[in-house]
Amino acid sequence: MVEQGSEHTSTRDQILHEATQCFAEQGYDGTSLNDIAAAVGIRRQSLLHHFPSKEQLYGEVFEYLLGVWFERLAEAISSPVRGIEKVELVLEAGFDFFADKPEFVRLVRREALDSGAHLGVDLSAVLRPMWDRAGAYFRREMDAGTFRRYDDPEQLLVTGYGALLSYFSDAPFLEGLLDVDPYSRDALDARRRHITSFYRMALDPT
Repeated sequence: MVEQGSEHTSTRDQILHEATQCFAEQGYDGTSLNDIAAAVGIRRQSLLHHFPSKEQLYGEVFEYLLGVWFERLAEAISSPVRGIEKVELVLEAGFDFFADKPEFVRLVRREALDSGAHLGVDLSAVLRPMWDRAGAYFRREMDAGTFRRYDDPEQLLVTGYGALLSYFSDAPFLEGLLDVDPYSRDALDARRRHITSFYRMALDPT
């Protein structure tokens, strides 16, 4: 998908961009192909030339965003650093991606609530290998004495999942509580520092 605003953006890429925004804001059921076509400035029939169904378009939106997310995580995971530095790299990679693509967070939240009814695949099954790999990493570092031991390391993953995703999915609500724009640079930097500091303290073996 080409980023919106490029002078070389194709009609297909514009459709994907507007579809991402519409699905994130209105949900799958609340979005029509007419809505997306109107946002792009084309007729419905022109959209159907590129994507013959809403289901296919929705699937491509998710496939693209998941692919970018996995690429960023893979780069952090492949780093030779270990211990808390590795955890921080992965957390920051996820945080930065969600800050760049908050619409992805809203899409994932909607799919989780709807049990993947519209995606046509089991999203949890897609994410399970990465989840299991993270859990195994925590156990290895606990066994090595690098991390504080927990009986259920998966709870650390659940905490991280909520800490990252809820900030972006609930940004409008948080703005009313914090009286700051959650997407401002200062607010994002403060949130990133808090999450990494929280994990550093939680995993400190001393």
